[in-house]
Amino acid sequence: MPLDDTALYLFNTGRNAYAYRALGCHRHGDGFMFAVWAPNARYVNVVGSFCDYDLSHQMAPIGSTGVWKCVVPDAKPGDRYKFRIVDSAGNVLYKADPFAFYTTHRPENDSIITDADAFEWTDAEHMAWRAQADHYSLPMSIYEVHLGSFDQSKTYSELAQTLIPYVVDMGYTHIELMPVMEHPLDDSWGYQVTGFFSTTSRYGTPDDLKRFIDGCHRAGIGVILDWVPAHFPKDDYGLRLFDGTPLFEHPDPRRSEQRDWGTLLFDYATPQVRSFMMSSALFWLEEFHADGLRVDAVSFMLYHDYCRDPRECLMNRYGGRDNLEAIDFLRDLNTMVHQRCPGALMIAEESTAFPGVTLAPPFGLGFDYKWNMGFMNDSLSYMELDSVYRKYHHEKLTFPMIYAFSEHYILPYSHDEVVYGKRSIVSKMPGEYDDKFAQARLMLMYQFAMPGKKLTFMGTELAQFDEWDFRRTLQWELLSYPRHAEMQRYAARLNRLYREHPALYRSEDGWHCFKWVSVDDNDRSVIGFTRRATGQRDILVMLNFVPARHIGYKVELQEGAVLVPMISTQEAQYGGSYEHRELRCDDDGIVYIDLLPYEGIMFEIEHNAAEVTV
Repeated sequence: MPLDDTALYLFNTGRNAYAYRALGCHRHGDGFMFAVWAPNARYVNVVGSFCDYDLSHQMAPIGSTGVWKCVVPDAKPGDRYKFRIVDSAGNVLYKADPFAFYTTHRPENDSIITDADAFEWTDAEHMAWRAQADHYSLPMSIYEVHLGSFDQSKTYSELAQTLIPYVVDMGYTHIELMPVMEHPLDDSWGYQVTGFFSTTSRYGTPDDLKRFIDGCHRAGIGVILDWVPAHFPKDDYGLRLFDGTPLFEHPDPRRSEQRDWGTLLFDYATPQVRSFMMSSALFWLEEFHADGLRVDAVSFMLYHDYCRDPRECLMNRYGGRDNLEAIDFLRDLNTMVHQRCPGALMIAEESTAFPGVTLAPPFGLGFDYKWNMGFMNDSLSYMELDSVYRKYHHEKLTFPMIYAFSEHYILPYSHDEVVYGKRSIVSKMPGEYDDKFAQARLMLMYQFAMPGKKLTFMGTELAQFDEWDFRRTLQWELLSYPRHAEMQRYAARLNRLYREHPALYRSEDGWHCFKWVSVDDNDRSVIGFTRRATGQRDILVMLNFVPARHIGYKVELQEGAVLVPMISTQEAQYGGSYEHRELRCDDDGIVYIDLLPYEGIMFEIEHNAAEVTV
């Protein structure tokens, strides 16, 4: 979309989803055109390495649109630049281009001229498949990754040689990248973004990232990008007081300040902000072929007082806490994405009980999936208990099924749960050394067997005892020790079994896919259930959360059903003492199963597949 009257009208009315093609820096003849939104500026110059940062390139306002532009004939790809803005009070501000596609390496913050259309994609087969695929009926096991600490690889190109084959070998279906948008502070892990269209230079160029995603697609791996539309940092060169006045943030700090993070919240009542962020989402989906966006901190967008003192907040026009403009934006965003990017997924990290997050607009927000934070918190807090106390908290295992079908859920064990003193997954488990590994395997089986797509953070499969530290790589050396190698082998097999058995992932939107066979046995801390799908054999899942052995545990199924073991958390190859064999129900449909301490086991039920209906 060129910089014309239509583009500017749509931008200023909040409906330009391709604003990144008009504003910013784009080729113009032999040079480049620069355009920036700064409606309250007195003067604007573009300065850069093409003119030794002098003031020779003064920008001109385009009518009353608030946009300034100029053409620099001598500018070329690779040149650095900034906007020099003189505000209404005469103060001089140097600002990075909000629409820049690339930025200098920290701590420098110049924008870099980039030819955005030079890359040639080779993933047409993947993109065509994605556009017609029904993702709700497909397995989804996501490997969440922080690129800077995965291994010794330090560039997108190196990671293509290490991360992609690893994810393929481990059986994951998707990689989710923690933010790859430019950010000034390593400690933020990318969640305080200054470049909403700019690939972080930490790992290479925009084309390098495209090449990485292209390689993932050719290997059959989807790529989800973390995206942060709730807030932005206060760095002087960034969006804050961009032309000397609040443009991207609300002018009233009661609505714009996010003190816990030291950031500012986007003001979605401003049409240009809506166009800016709508364009950012579409940019990563269309220009980088991302298979989805995991939208960070949605709860901060939905409520004016989320994690804030209500007495210090400016509520909505009706006096309520709902952020009506942000809610409207999210509905429009998801509608737009589904229309223009077939098969792309919109995933909400949302931690409240806001209704209809995955319900289609106008009644819902229109996301495809929501992270099930309740599942994550309940299951982790349960597993951290000494086993003797678990019988008093049995509902933490069963309560997630009360609301399991109220949304389309992803069941996450994410990076947030293994930092800031929360300990790694295996370190959370009580008991002796072997007990910790046994319970970590049990918890992963619980996650993979319950309805919902799956997400695990990198390193979980290695059973690191240390918390994740973004300054260090994962502790791959642990694989020289048996228990850690066994955990990795177990995680890979769980992924394979999950992908091979549609009963574990297909049609997860109602009780037809799930049936309890043991739900209230808190005294023995055992749960059991079957997973079901039309035309597929049922799968029986039995989980024992205490170190006691249960001999002859009674399960009622169907007459003559044959139970064929699929996987046990206590198989010898995973560090246990597996003893199971094929079992058969008696004439009353009853079978007696021996459960080892801390054992989870899956059986395929051979007899009654034809009787399953959905």
